[in-house]
Amino acid sequence: MKNNEPRITKTIRSDFRQTKIREELKTEYTDLKQYFLTEERKKKLQEMNPLKKVFVLPWWLLKASYFRLTPFRRLLLILGIIFILISGNSQVNESDVNIDINIAAILGGMIILFILALELKDKILARTELEEGRAIQQALMPVKSPIVPGWDIWLFTRSANDVGGDLLDFIQISDKKSGIAVGDVAGKGLSAALLMAKLQSSIRALVYDNPSLPELGKKLNKIFHRDSLPKIFASLIYAEIETDSSNIKLINAGHFPPILIKNNSTEKLDKDAPALGLMRDTVFTEQVLSLNQNDFMIVYSDGLTEAQNESGDFFGEDKLIELLNNSQFKTSEQLGISILFNVDLFIGKTPAHDDLTLAILKKA
Repeated sequence: MKNNEPRITKTIRSDFRQTKIREELKTEYTDLKQYFLTEERKKKLQEMNPLKKVFVLPWWLLKASYFRLTPFRRLLLILGIIFILISGNSQVNESDVNIDINIAAILGGMIILFILALELKDKILARTELEEGRAIQQALMPVKSPIVPGWDIWLFTRSANDVGGDLLDFIQISDKKSGIAVGDVAGKGLSAALLMAKLQSSIRALVYDNPSLPELGKKLNKIFHRDSLPKIFASLIYAEIETDSSNIKLINAGHFPPILIKNNSTEKLDKDAPALGLMRDTVFTEQVLSLNQNDFMIVYSDGLTEAQNESGDFFGEDKLIELLNNSQFKTSEQLGISILFNVDLFIGKTPAHDDLTLAILKKA
């Protein structure tokens, strides 16, 4: 029977050929600082002189890593370090003692490798669960270009992590009516993704009863306030369009106001109500927009305007509006791809800090 298990020597050679060591080291080191350091320590690090930083930063990272181990693994780590220190500090020359010293060094190394194996096992289990969660999220995502007569629509979302807290949904309510939801649950990762799924399912459960949009917002707010954790909220824009109509009806619960492109000039809508879950009773107001042919409405999450480059600068709303000028004759997809290209060009190799979602509606 053929053994399909990878060979270590072949893997090592392949890793050296494929890995850009300097770039990978820089990326991994940046990720360590981003994950393990508090905002206060990041600020102190910026003010620290380079020589002091060389000694302080590794200590902060090691300390933060140590406290994230389980109590049992912390004890094992201390034991492993003690064994290694014993072997390194001893100067005894007798052959029988030398054997004991070498055993201490081997034991120390084996203990640390055992801890690494345990941490790797946890990571693989977590990764498997996140991949399953991501697959479910992808299955719930709408098609990028849903077909609605009289409209040109393009939808896009990507997560900063394996799973995200941004909501993007397209709902075919009837033959003539469609709903588009764009939202952002506070926080990141799995907890935000679970609450996002809760919000998405709540919207889908309610819209087929054809409530007024203010009533829909009121019901969603009560559900989210009742079921979410304290200090957790979600912003939401829910819009409805009809086949061959020029009107868009929407409610805005604490989300970035959409931007309109009308007659080749940009206009930002007003905010309406607080985010879902902040208050038990919230009043929502329906906004009605009328778009002419070639007019756009752009809805986005904060992952777009708050995308950061290596210097910590934000992409910003001004850059976005500048991109939207002279877009009249682009399709919604062409405009969306142009926005994403410029955002990615701006951030370069900096890891994304937040999910990015974009919905573009054009009156055809």
